[in-house]
Amino acid sequence: MLTPPTSLDDGAIARAVRAHWLPDLHEIKYLPWGFGAHHWQAIGAGTTLFVTLDQLEPRHTAASLEAAYAGAAALAAGSAAVCAPLPADTGRYTVAVGSEALSVTPWLDGHSPTEAEAAEPAHAREVIRVLNGLHRATPPAGIRRWTPQIGPDFADELAARTATTWTSGPLAEPARRALRARTAAVATWTRRYLELANSALTHRGSWVPTHGEPHHRNQVITGDGLKLVDWESLALAPPERDYADLGEAVESLRPDPAMVELFALDWRLAEIAEYARWFAAAHTGTDDDHTALQGLFEELDVNAGR
Repeated sequence: MLTPPTSLDDGAIARAVRAHWLPDLHEIKYLPWGFGAHHWQAIGAGTTLFVTLDQLEPRHTAASLEAAYAGAAALAAGSAAVCAPLPADTGRYTVAVGSEALSVTPWLDGHSPTEAEAAEPAHAREVIRVLNGLHRATPPAGIRRWTPQIGPDFADELAARTATTWTSGPLAEPARRALRARTAAVATWTRRYLELANSALTHRGSWVPTHGEPHHRNQVITGDGLKLVDWESLALAPPERDYADLGEAVESLRPDPAMVELFALDWRLAEIAEYARWFAAAHTGTDDDHTALQGLFEELDVNAGR
């Protein structure tokens, strides 16, 4: 996130990191990176860690996030491409801080590719190689199974929620109007999504471990090769769940077009649901709020000026 959390300050994060991972911590710095979680750099005793604070609800419970990160650690034992969280002194991979969950991973010396770099054929082939290895891996114990994130009543509920003015913040009304204008499209997308999801659920025996969001921002190019980071979405699912950002290179994998469509809709509808919650709640117009509004417009396919 571009702005630090309002519920916790750097001191609270430093105390948790010092207590559970790095007793000799002497520096903590907020990183305005990514979108969805908060991050810090922690330094001490010749060690640098990447610290993540994840919100739990509505995507996770404490148990499901712990299972995802423990699963990633198990996968890392068989793949150098998996950059997994490090265990705390408790043996668990997450620590409760307030109502959220803290985790740490090793600091990676490298960079995330730009969209243009990620589209280069050589890079796409390397991503495919890494994903093929992940999809052939033995599923870790406790890994969750993918389930539809949106139910059949989603469009009706959205229509009801957007029927009257939102006064929750400066961007509430632009968001509400955009959502209101696209409720018919959301209903169409939802019907198709659930039809495809029902088809996928009949083939659960062939599902594989999937990262869920292996796009370029969750890739780091290091001197030791490509690493995948941010494993909170780890789940058993059709392999096409990981194919959204591979471009034309995905054709070499002979994906099931229906499953590619399913997971494109899975992303779109989950994002719309999250942004609807975001702008119906209190907000102040931060950089994160403006980024979220642009994200909502993109997922709804509306003109950003409306």
